[in-house]
Amino acid sequence: MKWFFIDESITDGERRQGPYSIEEIRDFVKQGKIIDETLVWHSGMENWISWKEASEKLEKDSFGIQPEQEEILESTIKALEEMIEANKQKKMFAGFLIRALAFITDNFILGIIGGIVLFVLTQAGIYDLDAIQQATGTYLQDPMSAESMNKLMEAPGMGSLLSIWSVIQAIYFIVFHAVFSATPGKMLLHIHVETVEGNKLTWGASIARYLCSIITQFTLILYGLGYLVVCVDPKRRALHDWIARTFVVFDTPKVKRKSGPEETSN
Repeated sequence: MKWFFIDESITDGERRQGPYSIEEIRDFVKQGKIIDETLVWHSGMENWISWKEASEKLEKDSFGIQPEQEEILESTIKALEEMIEANKQKKMFAGFLIRALAFITDNFILGIIGGIVLFVLTQAGIYDLDAIQQATGTYLQDPMSAESMNKLMEAPGMGSLLSIWSVIQAIYFIVFHAVFSATPGKMLLHIHVETVEGNKLTWGASIARYLCSIITQFTLILYGLGYLVVCVDPKRRALHDWIARTFVVFDTPKVKRKSGPEETSN
């Protein structure tokens, strides 16, 4: 294939120079005789084009890439990049043990809060701490006894204490899940709750999940089946996750915790 170029330095006479081989043309480029704006042509071309366009075409052709193939190549590369990104974002579901650890951590925190509240109310004379401690000790000696349970529940202030405790617990799990998608226990272990669609929990979804977790708590009389189902479910859902349509997943670099609390369900 023979090449020609327009020598702009010639002001009088034939400015078209050639024919030259592509190697000779490249030598002229190195010498500065041909620059990016210099017009070049070879047989088979419809019009003269700049050397810059011609060199880009030569580079593509050297890899066997035709203009019509370039678009296919670019779309293939884009699809591969999307697959790689999707793989990075593949969710890892939190299993029974890590959720149990988060739950224990949350209840430890709740225990501290409850202790502070009980101390304040006792100092205010609202509760008889000695009577509650005595009733609790009796109950722990024989937790299966209906009599010890009745004594515990009839202890002065116990009913009110349980009511306040239930409110504190509900606020803790609902607010943390609605605001951060995770309780402090979950945050510590880098897991969070999201909907089956992969979205953060709304306030309504957080409340619904908490109420569903109460149902799961009742399965403790059935050896905790509502919690143990996490061990066999492929997506590691407890009973309340099934009902509320939520997942507990590990945090990923591009997943931003978006809000929410829960309860016995960690």
